[in-house]
Amino acid sequence: MPDQTALPAPAAGPVPVAGAAAPVPPAPDARGGDAPRRRGARRHRWPVVVPFFAFLAVCFGLPAGTMVYGAFTVLAPESGASRFSTENVSGSLSGTYATGLTGSVELSLFTALLATVIGTLIAQAVVTSPRPALRGIVVSASGVLANFSGAPLAFAFIATLGTTGTVTQLLHLDRTGFSLYSFTGLVLAYLYFMVPLMVVTVLPALDGLRSQWQEAAASCGATRGQYWRHVGIPVLTPSLLGGAVLMFGTAFASHATAAVMVGSSQPLITIQIANALNGNVLVGQENLALAMSLNMVVIALLVMAVQIPLQRRSARWLG
Repeated sequence: MPDQTALPAPAAGPVPVAGAAAPVPPAPDARGGDAPRRRGARRHRWPVVVPFFAFLAVCFGLPAGTMVYGAFTVLAPESGASRFSTENVSGSLSGTYATGLTGSVELSLFTALLATVIGTLIAQAVVTSPRPALRGIVVSASGVLANFSGAPLAFAFIATLGTTGTVTQLLHLDRTGFSLYSFTGLVLAYLYFMVPLMVVTVLPALDGLRSQWQEAAASCGATRGQYWRHVGIPVLTPSLLGGAVLMFGTAFASHATAAVMVGSSQPLITIQIANALNGNVLVGQENLALAMSLNMVVIALLVMAVQIPLQRRSARWLG
């Protein structure tokens, strides 16, 4: 009989197969394992952002709180005690102050519309130009001109298009009834820095239009106008609207250019706030100026609430 040698019993569990990958260990439980380390990492991150939140609280929170408190506070002239009231807010929305707010909104809307159209056309011409040097020149000039505003821009326009300005005397613009110190003059001055800003803003969106989309539309028999009507403009609409909202906010918050050029001859909310703070109209109108500032902040928040979703939608299409 053959010798029957006892063989070892096979090990319990699955038999490993040659060339097979090693078994993957189970993931740690979310309630244990790496969870304490994650919580510890979060605790270590908090000290890093504390200076940032402190900066926000001091530079934004404190002024905003002071503005809101002053807007809803009225000082009694006899005792000097303060009391809660909505007189300042209601006063800032009536009379000449309401006219100033309306004038600022109208100026901002008009200049934003013109800057959006002109800036988009210039940016499209740059994108489709076969000369790369032209793009570099336009982008560099736009970056400089977009930041050239305020008192220097106002003095430049006064020296050029003012009553005794060089261009005014050369072309005899005074005979045509043109006046720099009017609504039209403010529009020209604002467009000087808003159009370059729109060019810089809309260029990335125009670059995001893929050439394959136009080729696919052409292969399907679509004309260039049909491509822009059904593909290009719908894709660019969030970016264009976001740029228009940005232009509105820029024009609405501009103060120095209008203050130097027209002073109080044009009803603008920013000039009225400065006059009330300086006591140029009535003494003790500081809280009324804070109420007008609160109105501007509310409009700015509405502008941001419109712009942020438009930016996200544009990034989803063109990203």
